[in-house]
Amino acid sequence: MAASARASALVSSFPESSETASVEALVLQACDDIDSFHAVHRAYACLEKLIVPQRVSDTEEVYPTRAELGALVRLVNEELQRRFETAEATIQSLRAAAGEGGAQ
Repeated sequence: MAASARASALVSSFPESSETASVEALVLQACDDIDSFHAVHRAYACLEKLIVPQRVSDTEEVYPTRAELGALVRLVNEELQRRFETAEATIQSLRAAAGEGGAQ
């Protein structure tokens, strides 16, 4: 999110044009993508710590941080939501197709 703010400040210094608007959109999207990569990396670090602790004597190495656990839970929830939405869309399409087939 901080990256998006930096990108917004960066591109706002450019003069306005349709080309600039496209560049601005791409810069903002790239910053959002990088933020997303960071969230995935935190979730991965959490899983890695849970599965393969490097040094058992180092509690920070063994136990994931609250931020890492939060990233993992958010990532799982987002993926579950995406899959539910996909399944619901498929079911709606099937119902519509069945309704059309039954009417013919």
